[in-house]
Amino acid sequence: MMWKSKPAENDDRPDLSALNKRVDALLDENRRLLQNFEAMQAHFGGLARSVWRVQEDERRKLARELHDGVGQNLTALRHRLESIAPGEARDAAIELAGQILEDVRELSRLLRPPVLDDLGLPAALKWLCRRVRESAGLPLKVDVQALEELSLPDETETLVFRVVQESLHNCTRHADANRASLTATRAGNRIEVTFSDDGRGFDPATLAERTEESGIGLAGMRDRVKLFGGDLTINSRPGHGTRIVVGIPLAESSSPAGVPT
Repeated sequence: MMWKSKPAENDDRPDLSALNKRVDALLDENRRLLQNFEAMQAHFGGLARSVWRVQEDERRKLARELHDGVGQNLTALRHRLESIAPGEARDAAIELAGQILEDVRELSRLLRPPVLDDLGLPAALKWLCRRVRESAGLPLKVDVQALEELSLPDETETLVFRVVQESLHNCTRHADANRASLTATRAGNRIEVTFSDDGRGFDPATLAERTEESGIGLAGMRDRVKLFGGDLTINSRPGHGTRIVVGIPLAESSSPAGVPT
């Protein structure tokens, strides 16, 4: 009896060469998509920085127009009113014109304080803290000498000023603090500006909710700081005060003459 040979089974093993080519193609596609994504991130980051610069330029122009244009006209109006014969209506009009003039000047300072452009960041921060002391009666210790030794880009000065302005705004409105402090320190090629208070504190997870109450809010400020290569950290919890630190990397041109970064 003769045995028939068993037919060869079909070889179901995958074609490794084709599989490797497919994997390589997928990896190349992923790398391409990642490069496109990073390019888009850089593009939109540049657009966001440009929008922010334009906003600050418009604030500067509007502030100067209010101060130099509307303010001067109101001053002229008050002088004319003072030339009118004394009377109750005249005195009331002079008082009203004076109040409107002060309101316009205050709005101008809030939009863009002239001291920031004329004297720089350290002077602007001292001015801001002095106003808080006077208006809110908050004992506020200020030490920004580290900033006085640097020549920072205009956008960096504006960025730090806005963060401190927002921090002070939140402190005076929500913290019920007994004292606060503002300090600046430098470590190598990095400058850190720290604001802290002993107020009621809050849960940082609620930052998005607080934004509606105080303009762009600290959450928005943190995003802006990141756009310029910095970072903003918030340490706080209910009943234990708040500590806000904005860290900005320094360019070589920011260092004083003869001091390496």
